[in-house]
Amino acid sequence: MKETKNTKVIWPNNKETFVSDGDNWFSSAKKAGLEIPSGCLTGSCGACEIDVNGVTVRACISEIKNNKKCTLRVSLTTDPFWEK
Repeated sequence: MKETKNTKVIWPNNKETFVSDGDNWFSSAKKAGLEIPSGCLTGSCGACEIDVNGVTVRACISEIKNNKKCTLRVSLTTDPFWEK
């Protein structure tokens, strides 16, 4: 049985995509034409932090979860260290 992409994500560039629980943040962002910054890919550095409905998650160690089946609004966090 094919899994349905049933959760809408609104990205910072105002593009909307549909995802499923367990999908990867990086590949989902790429489908929306965005690149989530990355650093260590182990969750230590925080370069990949994104805000999902106001909650900060580290994309490299988190997969998409949406128990409430509501729209997820994503914003990219900015860190002056990584902006240099």
